Amino acid sequence: MTNDRLPIQSEIDTLSFQNVAKGIEKYFEQNKTPSFSSAAPQVRLHEPTYGADEVIGAIEPLLTTRVTMGQKVEKFEQGFGEIGYKHVVSVNSGSSANLLAVAAVSNPAFEGGLRPGDEVLVPALCWSTTVWPLIQCGLVPVIVDIDLETLNIDLDLAAKACSPKTKGIMPVHVYGNPCQMDKMLALAEQKGLHIIEDACESMGATFDGKPVGSFGIIGTFSTYFSHHITTLEGGLCVTESADCAEMLRVLRAHGWVRDSSNKDHYCAQNPEIDPKFLFVNTGYNLRLTEVQAAMGIRQLPKLSPFVSTRQKNAAYFREQLEPYSNFFHFQKTTPKAEHSWFGFPIMVKESAPFKAKDITIYLNQAGIETRPLIGGNILRQPAMKLYPHRAAGNMPNSDLAMNNGFTFGNHQGICDQARAYIVDKVDEFMRRYAV
Repeated sequence: MTNDRLPIQSEIDTLSFQNVAKGIEKYFEQNKTPSFSSAAPQVRLHEPTYGADEVIGAIEPLLTTRVTMGQKVEKFEQGFGEIGYKHVVSVNSGSSANLLAVAAVSNPAFEGGLRPGDEVLVPALCWSTTVWPLIQCGLVPVIVDIDLETLNIDLDLAAKACSPKTKGIMPVHVYGNPCQMDKMLALAEQKGLHIIEDACESMGATFDGKPVGSFGIIGTFSTYFSHHITTLEGGLCVTESADCAEMLRVLRAHGWVRDSSNKDHYCAQNPEIDPKFLFVNTGYNLRLTEVQAAMGIRQLPKLSPFVSTRQKNAAYFREQLEPYSNFFHFQKTTPKAEHSWFGFPIMVKESAPFKAKDITIYLNQAGIETRPLIGGNILRQPAMKLYPHRAAGNMPNSDLAMNNGFTFGNHQGICDQARAYIVDKVDEFMRRYAV
């Protein structure tokens, strides 16, 4: 066991901890995730990204009982910032990251921010908690169709959808494919829009050499179990603005000043209030724990190789499935972008002699897990009927993605044999239709 794994707290007996660590390493060695087996083939949508190292790291704060947000959370935030972000504020989920980002930009103390009744452009193809925070903060989502090639928000339609009330845009970098951010920045400049980037499934992706999440006023990420790296549950907000980061930290934890860089200023203004419990704004409790951060610290160095594996998998699938391009829409990487391939999305064309459910049932029966594309067209979800929103025209492409789209696993655990098996089963299915 290496010294960098040892707990820094002197109250833990080092020898005892080493014995615990060795036991964990032995357990993981004896219970390795089995490699792909042709005798019992199975390709899951996701495989755990963590192992003994992360579990050993997580045990240290549990033993010391220093489990609430502290030094490890700060170290995890600093480490993530080294990817290319000036300020990082961690939270307990990607959904919470979206909520915190929207709440910050729409807070009364945020000068020139969003205000109740303002409209925010959002793609129809998204996850529910891309939209819910807008509604929860009194904003009006304007649903815009996607571009069929990239699966991202159609910026030409977005421009046409703007009204005098439109003050923001919340793009989603779908499955790790960056939006066309130069065009979006131009649109935002022209229309006076705040950009909040939902990059929850796009960690490791870049546009024109710059990481996604760094273009808007705030970017959000998820470290959920199935994402590029994990803290089991977790998320991150990133921003270039020190004032915005300050707002995020205050709102993240109750609205108090405990984690504020301006704590002394607030305390001086309110000397009659105990500084331990001084509240200067509204807030939530969205904090990450030290246990989760300990895992995240050990996951960060694995992000780049994980993304590289996903990219190699996607290139293989795209090449091998090219003969079926008359029947499938494949996602195309945005020009000037580097895709981080959260999954490998496919849409069955309307002209195909089969439906998406036909091929997904076939793949599932062969042990290959599939899922729909994100949450489908959010406009079709019944919850939308309960709240004010505006649809910017029809949504033919988002409807196609919802009705005809699917994805199978594309992660660090997909080996050469698993990749070949997926393609073989697609070939087998297509031969049913004399293709």
